[in-house]
Amino acid sequence: MQRLVIDTNLFVSALLSREGAPARVIDAWRARKFLVITSEAAILEVERVLRDLAASGKYRLSDDAIDSVVTLLKKDAVLVSGQMEAKGAIPEDPDDEKFLSIALEGEAKVIISGDRHLLKLARFRDITIQTAREFIDSFLSDASE
Repeated sequence: MQRLVIDTNLFVSALLSREGAPARVIDAWRARKFLVITSEAAILEVERVLRDLAASGKYRLSDDAIDSVVTLLKKDAVLVSGQMEAKGAIPEDPDDEKFLSIALEGEAKVIISGDRHLLKLARFRDITIQTAREFIDSFLSDASE
């Protein structure tokens, strides 16, 4: 089964809008079409960002919706430590390197992201970095073959 890493911004986008590619990626994961690899640090980041957005009042995010995403990650994702070496790969935003570390440790071949620093990289070692739309388009075409 394909193993991939989903960046924080994709979870945020999927929760803010049930339409579009990010939500389709999460729906495919919930349908067990692939495995998601993550770390405790990445889960904490998802939770922090969602709670900050909810507290801002700009978006309508309930505590239940946020808890649901965090629980889904803790129960259904494969957890790794995220400590493999990727230092220096993204000098503009070293915090994004955690997703590279997670992918390396979890032997994921794809990172799905909307983050410009990760997308600019496009590839890291043997890991492809794609937008949600690119992944859905390639995933659906691969699934139909």
